[in-house]
Amino acid sequence: MNGIWLIFVTVAFIGLQGLLYRKYGMRNLEYERYYNVTRCFVGDQVEMVERIANRKWLPVPWVKLESTLSAHLKFTRQQSHMVREGKLYQNHRSMFSLMPYTKVIRRHKFVCERRGVYALGSATLSVGDLFGVYSMYSTIATDHRLIVYPKAMLPDGFVRPYNSKLGDVLVKRWIIPDPFMFAGIREYQYGDPMRDVNWKATARSGRIQVNQHDYTAERRVMVYLNVEDHEMMWNHVSNVDLIERGISYAAGIIEEAIHAGMEAGFASNGYAGDNDSEPIFIEAAGGRGQYERILEQMAHMQIARAVTFEQLLAQEVASGRSNLDIVIITSYMNDRLDTRKRQLEYNGNTVTVLLLEALDSMPSEGKRHDAPAAAESAKLAMKEAASAMKEGASAMSQGTSAIKEGVG
Repeated sequence: MNGIWLIFVTVAFIGLQGLLYRKYGMRNLEYERYYNVTRCFVGDQVEMVERIANRKWLPVPWVKLESTLSAHLKFTRQQSHMVREGKLYQNHRSMFSLMPYTKVIRRHKFVCERRGVYALGSATLSVGDLFGVYSMYSTIATDHRLIVYPKAMLPDGFVRPYNSKLGDVLVKRWIIPDPFMFAGIREYQYGDPMRDVNWKATARSGRIQVNQHDYTAERRVMVYLNVEDHEMMWNHVSNVDLIERGISYAAGIIEEAIHAGMEAGFASNGYAGDNDSEPIFIEAAGGRGQYERILEQMAHMQIARAVTFEQLLAQEVASGRSNLDIVIITSYMNDRLDTRKRQLEYNGNTVTVLLLEALDSMPSEGKRHDAPAAAESAKLAMKEAASAMKEGASAMSQGTSAIKEGVG
């Protein structure tokens, strides 16, 4: 008889506490989840902070929080949470036990393995009774996001196309005299400003002498990135890692140029966000703010094509801009792209081509040479050498003509 009563009381207690938790278990529970930073670089360690508070008299034996996150956020192993990893996504689970009127804060550390925008989506909150018989569920929405910039790096053996650490080069056509570029001393001519008079040279020669200044043009760097990983690509990019490496190279070149005081810009036939018909184009400018704008676009950039790379270069050719140091980062070159390259050079720009597959096969990285990529790189180098020889021959011919005219 006593045993029956014990069973009855136990069942009644389980049922009553279950009803109690079903009615009050979710009440006055506060949950918040966010990243400790809003922006970082690939390879940085970041914390996902969880804060949960029980604002009532009833203790909560267990609380479970589950959410789906990107697999590119590599969490460190901790006893307070469990991660089930997949190829693209991972399931993150946290367990809590809350006494009345208590608050718990946990920090989950992870490393960002790839650039991109990582939003903290909704999380499923589960609350249960003492015996785990009854459980309640609720969905909590969060709007925090983490923007991960690409890791800036330069390819091994990269030869800088720009001609001066300060970004200024001498030009032989009139643009504007630079007071900091001293070219010599000459006699005074009508219209010369008095501030250019060299009084010491005037005293020595007995005639008014003025300082002569050279002319300069500020060099600007434009980096063009091709997201097509092979020549016959339709829309799908097969080698995503190769293009990601190209983004890192672009970031490294731009960072170095801006750090040297030059203006730099970025363009790609990929697109940012959901605007899949508009390629990325950021006009060259200087300053730290410009670098951050470019990094922001790189973080939002999708590895997909908005236009062909040949069309992107054609737009630059049509603009007619000159005096640019253009760096083309691509996984391949063909006759059409080579034609656009020569047209850019004809407009008065210097053009440097970085072949991604050829860079990957460099011995300094401990990899074997890829024969097709190496052959393509050699072919490109021969074309550039032939072009340089033609320009040299033309310059020699003009020099010879000038000498004949002088003699005559």
